[in-house]
Amino acid sequence: MSKVKTAISIDHSVLEETGNIAQELDIPRSQVVSLALEEYIRRYRNKQLLAQINDAYSDSPDSDEIGTMEVIRSHQRKLGDTEEWK
Repeated sequence: MSKVKTAISIDHSVLEETGNIAQELDIPRSQVVSLALEEYIRRYRNKQLLAQINDAYSDSPDSDEIGTMEVIRSHQRKLGDTEEWK
């Protein structure tokens, strides 16, 4: 992945903590910032995906889905009546 230089404005305390972490890990401060941004983006995308999944499952089944579920349950009952437990 190519790297790009950029200028950002952040709170002094955040910059200090970033420097402390960089020293502890023996990595450049810019790498700490890059890792933190990657993690933030990953979490943000996961939240978006979870919201989409929740939206997809939040509605009640329509009449076609209800009919399909009834057919499946009927087949399951028939299978349960004919199969023996071993």
